[in-house]
Amino acid sequence: MTTAFFSHDDFQKHDMGAGHPESPARLAAILSAIIDTELEEKLDWVRAEEATRDQLMLVHPETYLHQLELLEPTRGRVFTDPDTAMMPHTLRAAKLAAGANIQAVDLVMSGQITNAFVCARPPGHHAERGKSMGFCFYNNVALAAMRALTFHGLERVAIIDFDVHQGNGTVDIVQGDERILMCSSFQHPFYPHSHVYRQPDNIINVPISAGTSSTDYRKIVERGWLHKLQDFRPQLVLVSAGFDAHVKDPLAELNLDTEDYRWLTDLLTSVAHDHAHDRLVSTLEGGYHLKALAESVTAHLEGLVAAANR
Repeated sequence: MTTAFFSHDDFQKHDMGAGHPESPARLAAILSAIIDTELEEKLDWVRAEEATRDQLMLVHPETYLHQLELLEPTRGRVFTDPDTAMMPHTLRAAKLAAGANIQAVDLVMSGQITNAFVCARPPGHHAERGKSMGFCFYNNVALAAMRALTFHGLERVAIIDFDVHQGNGTVDIVQGDERILMCSSFQHPFYPHSHVYRQPDNIINVPISAGTSSTDYRKIVERGWLHKLQDFRPQLVLVSAGFDAHVKDPLAELNLDTEDYRWLTDLLTSVAHDHAHDRLVSTLEGGYHLKALAESVTAHLEGLVAAANR
């Protein structure tokens, strides 16, 4: 079987301005690394398609979608929060990112591919049901989960978020939904400073202190997630793959390296193998040191390819 890699040239047209960390250069660095490491030939490349309005409304109310459309500029930029800007190509890229996650779920569920990586931007896990923030407009991983539950009729879907920033948007959307188990690790205290405590039983938060070593991170995450995931027996594993907990990342203070992302990938593909017929969809979230991002994504992809061919 194969690992699908979802991409589209229009992902790089979304540009929040010079010096913004969530830049088109992120995808360029990843694509260059894939070519350099000859991973290109091992992936099934898929061109992303836009999510429809009805699909977006599985997660976001129509009033919110309409609000974004009203804000979309014909030139220049409009900020929806201090860190998050829209420009003429933004909603096109965001709809492609959301659509690629839905496509990936469809292909995995149909058995055409084993697993997938959605190399898209803008990211999604900070987008709440009715609020854009943290570089995010539509919540890609929540849309993937709802597609699996509503269209494909699954009963149990796991979402794992290892971005250094807590996926507040995903928690806002899926909290209390017993069909979804969300496990996340994140630096704490840290942005977005919300959705950490007093969460429903389907939200497994693993806060990590700044400066935590790689070894300790692995122990904390395995202790916090693994038994919960095994008991839940997910029929599909979804991953919010943020690579900004890397020691070189300028936006955080954790100490992971490339091998830690390989370890995380092996952990999650093992859960997918044990319970979900290897079905896993991973989507890009953070990661802002270009070299570290490219190396970490490459390690993640190598793990997905290995899992697809085991």
